[in-house]
Amino acid sequence: MTDAIYRRDTCRLCGGPDLSLIMPLAPTPIGDDFVPPERSEEPQDSYPLDVYLCQQCSHVQLLDVVNPEIIYRKYNYVTVSSPGLPKHFQQYVDAVINNLEVSRDSFVVDLGSNDGTLLKCFQASGMNVLGVDPAVDIARAATEQGTETLPHFFDSALGQQIRRERGAARIVTANNIFANVDDLDSITDGIRHLLADNGVFVFETGYLLGMVENLVFDNVYHEHLSYYAAKPLENFFRRHGMELFDAERVPTKGGSLRGFVQLANGPRKVSQNVSDLIDLEIERGLGDAKTFETYMAKINSAKAETLAFVDSARARGETVAGYGASHSVTTIMYHFDLTDRLDFLVDDNPRKQNLVSPGCHIPVWAPDALYDKRPDHVLVLPWRFRDAIVQQHDAYLAKGGHFVVPLPEFEVI
Repeated sequence: MTDAIYRRDTCRLCGGPDLSLIMPLAPTPIGDDFVPPERSEEPQDSYPLDVYLCQQCSHVQLLDVVNPEIIYRKYNYVTVSSPGLPKHFQQYVDAVINNLEVSRDSFVVDLGSNDGTLLKCFQASGMNVLGVDPAVDIARAATEQGTETLPHFFDSALGQQIRRERGAARIVTANNIFANVDDLDSITDGIRHLLADNGVFVFETGYLLGMVENLVFDNVYHEHLSYYAAKPLENFFRRHGMELFDAERVPTKGGSLRGFVQLANGPRKVSQNVSDLIDLEIERGLGDAKTFETYMAKINSAKAETLAFVDSARARGETVAGYGASHSVTTIMYHFDLTDRLDFLVDDNPRKQNLVSPGCHIPVWAPDALYDKRPDHVLVLPWRFRDAIVQQHDAYLAKGGHFVVPLPEFEVI
């Protein structure tokens, strides 16, 4: 792919051509493309962010695909910066080792391994590990810190190469990246080639049902090409000579799905959990466009309430800042039409501080700015972390400031 973006016209899971628009969202620049202030005059292109439903297999997805070289080669998100995720990964590794009865010297490959947080947990248990991640700087840093990481996109050819050079993998993991792949056929073939006969592919990804139940529309951004449910995934893996033998819901990122996949006719029985989840998805209407009409009505109602508050405050001459500087924040700022309504942003991640936001170029400061600049109101854009943010900055409230939470229900604190 040499162009910045291309549009596919078939479902990336089943290849079906019948696709319906179910979530019309505002176009945005690349969600994490925060730039230095001296680049404020440079335009940053926005790309469509509309979400579609496949009428054949019920998979939910973006059709407009941004060139991954644009997104990932200078990627600057690191796992350790996400609240609660390192602890979650330790619990994840403990569960995998205990439930799958994996020996301590097994070979583990993590796809989209980022800074190696997950693999460090496997290493601590005596596993031989290898990471694969296309973000060159992050991969290099992980290798330098003791977790070997290949700076490549994973595909069928790389899966076969790793097996030839290092042997079959007892465990392959892909956490919060399986949704980021356009060519799912190639990456899945690579996983099948890499797995040992008794190997297990473990993935964790945003769960469509959790996204709908919890109004987590801001998990939609250009990295996330797919929004998974168990039903279309079960059929997809079967077509690739693999079997989804267990699945469970986990609470991370507003609701996620953890799946366990083996080679077809593998040694494990298929858990009742798989059919139970599929039945629940059917009951909740995940394959019905009307479900998403109701969903978008709730999102747009929250948008209207948020805008009314912000515009009223600005009309009174009050200042409104935003908390957060991330992909999700970019999505909510553009869809809620906040790009010219916030005085500044603050974020805990030093990598984002002293930059400006994608496209609208709002300055991002350290959270100290809440006390130095004393905005009248702070919109909590990463609203799923509202409790932690409010608790961390009770001194701001004590000085007369207000936190404004847009979702799941509008609230002023």
